[in-house]
Amino acid sequence: MTENDKSLIRPVDLPLALSLLTRLPVRVSAYERSAEAAWAYPLVGVVLGTLAALGGLAAGWIGLPPPLSALVALSLLIVLSGAMHEDGLADTADGLWGGWTREKRLEIMKDSHIGSYGVLALILSVGARWGALWLLFEAGPATAAVALIAAATLSRGVMPALMAALPHARDTGLSRRVGGVAPISAAVAGMLAGAIAIVILGGAGVTAVLCAGVAALGVGAIARAKIGGQTGDILGASQQIAEIAVLFSLLA
Repeated sequence: MTENDKSLIRPVDLPLALSLLTRLPVRVSAYERSAEAAWAYPLVGVVLGTLAALGGLAAGWIGLPPPLSALVALSLLIVLSGAMHEDGLADTADGLWGGWTREKRLEIMKDSHIGSYGVLALILSVGARWGALWLLFEAGPATAAVALIAAATLSRGVMPALMAALPHARDTGLSRRVGGVAPISAAVAGMLAGAIAIVILGGAGVTAVLCAGVAALGVGAIARAKIGGQTGDILGASQQIAEIAVLFSLLA
């Protein structure tokens, strides 16, 4: 790869980020820039949040009540991302709390089977997001729409920061294949996500940014203490926790 290929921002980065973080039918010729494309993760959140918001708004338009509009929007978020972040949250919960040593925790996280910690984490995560969106749709369709976009954007904007700040906890896996993210790419992702959130949320966006950052910092600190770094599962868990934190902040 030439130095020009390693430039910070290129048009191919958004399709590449979409192909990595979603199940949308995006055609990408090569994945050599997977790490460099991390700056575009917040834009993936904009795309997913917008599509989920449109689904929720359409549900309300045909007469579905707020609880079902919220369920439609949340279902779209999960389906469009291939539930990859939910899977990461479940594996993280099982591994970090089901193992007594670093090696055992990583072994559990790699296992495709789900345990009691993972099941409970998914129930709480889905329930928390559904409940928050339910209340936001009751507050108003426009309120829920911007909240969805902001939460999806900020929760993906914090992932590159963990990728840049924490070492890889294992020698294999999705995070290792993507590669190390440069601090400048993580900074661009964070600033881009923050700017988008503040533009669409106004003053509430500042609190949402802080909540997303604190959530990601907490997940990162636990991961460093328990397994010595980050994995794809840890990144997925950070996205889920940050999304919940943002939605809750908009209800406070």
